[in-house]
Amino acid sequence: MPSVDKYAADGSSSGTVDLDDALFGIEPNVGVMHQVVTAQLAAGRRATSKVKTRGEVRGGGRKPWRQKGTGRARQGSIRAVQWSGGGVAHGPTGVENYTKRVNKKLKRLALRSALSDRTATGDLRVVDGLDFDVPSTKGAAALLDAMGVAGRKVLLVLAGFDANVIKSFRNLPPVHILTVDQLNTYDVLASDVVVIESDALELIGTGRRSDLAPATGAETPDMAEAEAIAAGDAGAATRTSDPEGDEA
Repeated sequence: MPSVDKYAADGSSSGTVDLDDALFGIEPNVGVMHQVVTAQLAAGRRATSKVKTRGEVRGGGRKPWRQKGTGRARQGSIRAVQWSGGGVAHGPTGVENYTKRVNKKLKRLALRSALSDRTATGDLRVVDGLDFDVPSTKGAAALLDAMGVAGRKVLLVLAGFDANVIKSFRNLPPVHILTVDQLNTYDVLASDVVVIESDALELIGTGRRSDLAPATGAETPDMAEAEAIAAGDAGAATRTSDPEGDEA
């Protein structure tokens, strides 16, 4: 059973914590991780390239020369695909769908492989009870420095939405923040160090967030509002919030 260092919210060491072998102690499957990451990147790809077909380019309204008797090959339009300035055959149309289908079993295996790889290399930390009374970037930076991960690409995995924690870490460029239900293979592999809140450990693999309420005591906002706050756009958070709607 693998174990990693555990830290308190003030950065002091609080011993070690044993991790689940099924999530953090398997042999990483590189092929499956590659397949899942490729599919994830493809899903975020936008079809922005567009070419004109022979029916969309200008000109070519008449036959360039008569069908027979000129000694030249017969042509119907100077905007056919073989002409310079003509249309393009079989080019991108701007409506391509690049998504790739990956089943849930492979996604789970890829995530477990990525977490196991970070554990095996010593690049996984557990922090106990992140709780900021007010947003404090200075306190967040001190915590990362105490854990020895300052300056590295850090993936911070939270058990639930906490506005003060998000506001404390969002100004630190190397830190990427996710709640446990957003945890994915690509973000784990793209980071140098994974820091997991202790309450999130038991939720990994379930696809759920904890019922932790925000520090303000209000109802947990939907993810659109959470992402807006993480991006620093308080106005957008207000605009996207729907108090009567269900959580996304």
